[in-house]
Amino acid sequence: MTLTYKIPTVLFLLLAAFTSQAQQDPQVTHYQYNTMTVNPAYTGSRVFATITSLYRDQWAGIDGSPRTMTFGIDTPVGKFDGLGLSIVQDGLGPSEETYIDGNYAHQLILNNRGHRLALGLKAGIRFFSLDWSKGRFRDEEAVFNQNIEGKILPSIGAGAFFYTDNSYFGVSTPNFLTNQHYDEIQEAEATEQIHLFIIGGYVFDLNADLKFKPSFFVKQVFGAPVAVDISSNFLLYEKLNFGVNYRWDESISGLFSFQISDRFNLGYAYDFNVNELNNYNSGTHEIFLRYSILNRLNRLKSPRFF
Repeated sequence: MTLTYKIPTVLFLLLAAFTSQAQQDPQVTHYQYNTMTVNPAYTGSRVFATITSLYRDQWAGIDGSPRTMTFGIDTPVGKFDGLGLSIVQDGLGPSEETYIDGNYAHQLILNNRGHRLALGLKAGIRFFSLDWSKGRFRDEEAVFNQNIEGKILPSIGAGAFFYTDNSYFGVSTPNFLTNQHYDEIQEAEATEQIHLFIIGGYVFDLNADLKFKPSFFVKQVFGAPVAVDISSNFLLYEKLNFGVNYRWDESISGLFSFQISDRFNLGYAYDFNVNELNNYNSGTHEIFLRYSILNRLNRLKSPRFF
């Protein structure tokens, strides 16, 4: 295939891939470690303060492909509340978006077994920029669109998160406000759609040294198909986590993480496309680091698998 034909083919395949995810917030494979960014009710659900950072390079080798960085810190406050800060920077083609949100959650104890229902609120701002000199477009006239530099937009979201010692289920909407957004299909500024996220999982103790956790992550955006992630993960000796993730009609991933110490957890994931886009990129790479702020009162006895 000559370069002349290869470029339109790549653009067509990108269009098909983006159509299935149109106007969706950033998605990651290690969603179990990035829950607060989409569901504020998760905030403070662990018994200690936690700092998490993640970097995702999607469709490596394709100019203008998505790149996402996240940073989050959250902590329990008293016995029933949690506070957190989440920062997400997402780049796609000519667009750059930075989300800065404060998160609050209040937990209700439902029974004497300690099952909890957390209700959360998220509020913050989003910096939105468009630089039409970046990227390659199907419509050559797109380069003449008006640039946007650091426009500030408000965001308000909410969520609910039910969890026990070995299971969880959450529903959330990170932003009720329909502000401006980059529409990669129309190659133009457009109105953002409301997102709905549903997440869940269950941990099975297979034996004293091995745990198994199937989980799912569902994303629904008005005007776009439902996006579904299904994962199977194993935790060995409470140190090594390994598994696979399938993103419906898009990719299959291998992922692992290692509990380096009581405080540090490091993980990596590689996504392999199962559609024709696989011929034009070298996969998706994702790495995360989590740090748990421990003291003598909240020592890590057994790492929670979510």
